[in-house]
Amino acid sequence: MSGFPCFAAVLGLMLEVLLASPAFAGSPRVGSTAADFTLKTPGGDPIRLATIKEKGPVVLVVLRGWPGYQCPLCTRQVGELIGKSKEFQASQAQVLLVYPGPAENLKGHAEEFVQGKSLPDNFTLVVDPDFGFTKSYDLRWEAPGETAYPSTFVIDRQGKIVFAKTSRSHGDRAKVAVVLQALKKVDH
Repeated sequence: MSGFPCFAAVLGLMLEVLLASPAFAGSPRVGSTAADFTLKTPGGDPIRLATIKEKGPVVLVVLRGWPGYQCPLCTRQVGELIGKSKEFQASQAQVLLVYPGPAENLKGHAEEFVQGKSLPDNFTLVVDPDFGFTKSYDLRWEAPGETAYPSTFVIDRQGKIVFAKTSRSHGDRAKVAVVLQALKKVDH
């Protein structure tokens, strides 16, 4: 038992450091109001959260974007979302995919990311050059070769976050079935 107090102290210190981390401090949480933002599609069209949530709930998916290559886990995640597009449409949900990265060539990388994919009408890809949005949502992954913590939020028409999942690794992303289940609880 002599090792338990030491273990508990170390565990407590680790928890304190994790909770004090900027990645945990201001990230959007269930019950909070999603801060409004405007980002542009690769084609330059402005997309504002306040406007698209008028059409229905918003599934906000923050991808890793451009960490120097196309993330295979992001590619798979978007493919799974597209595969359930009819279910998202039935929920009147707008799916907003945020592609962050350094501003230089970000538009081209985003276009490459969706090349060969047919985004449904209720899916929109926007770019986040130089991480302005990512930082404002406290999702910037400040490590070499990283961009943003992969995250998924469901936001109702009033702007309230009803589901939030932020991954602290490349994997462990919100499962599509869980997101669809969260949408069932939203007033449309």
